[in-house]
Amino acid sequence: MKTLRDAKIGSTVKVVKLHGEGAVKRRIMDMGITKGVEIYVRKVAPLGDPIEVNVRNYELSLRKADAEMIEVQ
Repeated sequence: MKTLRDAKIGSTVKVVKLHGEGAVKRRIMDMGITKGVEIYVRKVAPLGDPIEVNVRNYELSLRKADAEMIEVQ
């Protein structure tokens, strides 16, 4: 299983599944990250947290913990 955290800088990945439950999963979905959407990885901070991505034509910063809940291909 490959997660968004494992994606390389400059790559575009497609969301396969969201893990997590309840409020955490709902918050990720409210940010526009749903099954089938494409995410472009722009930058990763020097210590790996946060990760900056483009999703649905806007920029978004995600924590590593949240990125691990997003399964991609």
